[in-house]
Amino acid sequence: MTYLVLENYIKCKHTDCVEVCPVDCFKEGPNFLVIDPDGCIDCAVCVPECPADAIVAGHEVTDSYWTDLNARLAVSWPVITKKKAPLPEAEEFKAIKDKRHLLEE
Repeated sequence: MTYLVLENYIKCKHTDCVEVCPVDCFKEGPNFLVIDPDGCIDCAVCVPECPADAIVAGHEVTDSYWTDLNARLAVSWPVITKKKAPLPEAEEFKAIKDKRHLLEE
């Protein structure tokens, strides 16, 4: 089972996780990252690197929306392998819940 990026990551875009991924499976969108399920090797090295606690094992996710979203967006978004500055509003939005409507595809 792959790892997934979840809702609390929307409008944060911390990229600490991308540099530790041994298979470059992170994909970058305007205000969110996803994990390519076809590339993820379930190593979990990205999990402790995420300051937003937004990366979880797919088997722990009960809402299939996130499984489907990561898979769908991974097809069209480009690979990201280098750390970048987070979005300017990252700290403000890190604690906000129910941000699905803010996701920019």
